[in-house]
Amino acid sequence: MLRDITLGQFFPGNTVVHRLDPRTKLLLTLVYIVALFLAQSWAAYILMTALLVSIIAASKVGAKTLLKSLKPIALVILFTAILNMFFTRGEVIFQFWIIKITREGLLVAVKMCVRLILLISGTFLLTYTTSPIALTDGIERLLSPLKKIRFPIHELAMIMALALRFVPTLIEETDKIISAQKARGADMDTGNILKRAKALIPVLVPLFISAFRRADDLAEAMESRCYHGGQGRTRMKVLGMKRRDYTALILGAAAISAVVMINRFL
Repeated sequence: MLRDITLGQFFPGNTVVHRLDPRTKLLLTLVYIVALFLAQSWAAYILMTALLVSIIAASKVGAKTLLKSLKPIALVILFTAILNMFFTRGEVIFQFWIIKITREGLLVAVKMCVRLILLISGTFLLTYTTSPIALTDGIERLLSPLKKIRFPIHELAMIMALALRFVPTLIEETDKIISAQKARGADMDTGNILKRAKALIPVLVPLFISAFRRADDLAEAMESRCYHGGQGRTRMKVLGMKRRDYTALILGAAAISAVVMINRFL
């Protein structure tokens, strides 16, 4: 299960999506999220699904990778569907004791599942097609107007990029610790919830120690290279918007406009 978590991983490529400016991808991701929450009708969901499939095909990341990323949160999606199915009022189509399933609840549950799947798949594409360094530069450039009020933009962008970068590393470290504990006879797959939670204590302690050790090593490495924040720093690759970026932004604006029009007229 841990190996299925792909958040923070970057898959290098030379596709159109990979070559987009990171600021463009950040803005398009924000537009995509807003359009998803604005979507109300099935026509809007079909439009957003077609848009996501087109982006996946253009990025060449692969549908299997995205489906793999959904496995760790399958229980969350299922729990959300059950809550909406049982606690939405409307026309009752099935009843057993105090359990009622309504037509409206069933529709809301399906829509919420589709929305979560599209939301997670779309946002994961951002990290799949953007390197941590490019993502840091994009966040810093987008938030650069806040420097006038002395907001630590560079430090914030660096923290976010490091957090994403260390997610795969910590997941790999957790998997190694669990394998080592099982090799020593630890039982983590049987018993009730409390027993399994107690069995995780020998995993969490060395994991936290390893995380703090990595953070300390990273801090020392940055200090030894005379890192003092974003003031006076230059970039090896200067970001620049090109024609494909403006085209992608126009398509994103057209997509959210289409969702608004569909909600109004359909």
